[in-house]
Amino acid sequence: MLSLSSAALSYTSPAMMPQAQARASVSMYSKGDLEALAKTQNPVVGFYDPLNLSDGEFWEQSNEATIGWLRHAEMKHGRVAMAGFVGYIIHENGIRWPWALSTSLPDYSSFEGLSAPAVWDATPTAARLQILLIIGFFEFWSESSYVLEQDGTTHYMRGGKPGYFPTFKEIPHPVPLNLFDPFGFTKKLSDEAKAKKLNIEINNGRLAMLGLFGFVSEARVPGAVPALAGKIKPYDGEIMGPFSAADSTLAFVPDMADFGANLFK
Repeated sequence: MLSLSSAALSYTSPAMMPQAQARASVSMYSKGDLEALAKTQNPVVGFYDPLNLSDGEFWEQSNEATIGWLRHAEMKHGRVAMAGFVGYIIHENGIRWPWALSTSLPDYSSFEGLSAPAVWDATPTAARLQILLIIGFFEFWSESSYVLEQDGTTHYMRGGKPGYFPTFKEIPHPVPLNLFDPFGFTKKLSDEAKAKKLNIEINNGRLAMLGLFGFVSEARVPGAVPALAGKIKPYDGEIMGPFSAADSTLAFVPDMADFGANLFK
């Protein structure tokens, strides 16, 4: 599968356990199952894994656990990319909320002339830290074996559903909606219908990952994507860095900035 290569770069942290225990408890897709699944997802491309990631045993885990991790990483990054792809298009076309988002801070979403990545750079440091902390909480929550067990499932590297996000019923404060199927659209669907919709989602996520990287590549290196030449605002910052030299008051940020600046020298 094309995006298995991208999935290997995921920031998802696997729940570690001894290899022997992992092998005994995993009941997941084998490589043969993955090849058959790839044909249902895209009969034209079929199974595509040029880096042979599906043969790996990452972190001394079983091959089945590794495949579970790759599938989960691909789904998660595809979902994020779909949101990012749409958001990038909305910003580049100047679509804004009809009212101010803040009365005390500059309304960065209404700034004209900024590329989409530059909006992040223009957001106050405190706001960016809050966003990253929330994302970190979601990562922690989705990886918690205890939380998953309360939903009647288990970790995706231990036989659970790749792509599943647990409910928030363990939180004392009531949370009305869950991130996974918040409106219950899939509750009454058959297993076949759910599998079909999941394949559609995965294919859309793969296209979104390629599309989003096309946007940021053209922004960072104008002309890199000829089809987008002149259509994407240029950006001269660090695409992959959440902080820049302007955030030098934060711990470790200066070292990170120096490392990034010298990486390709």
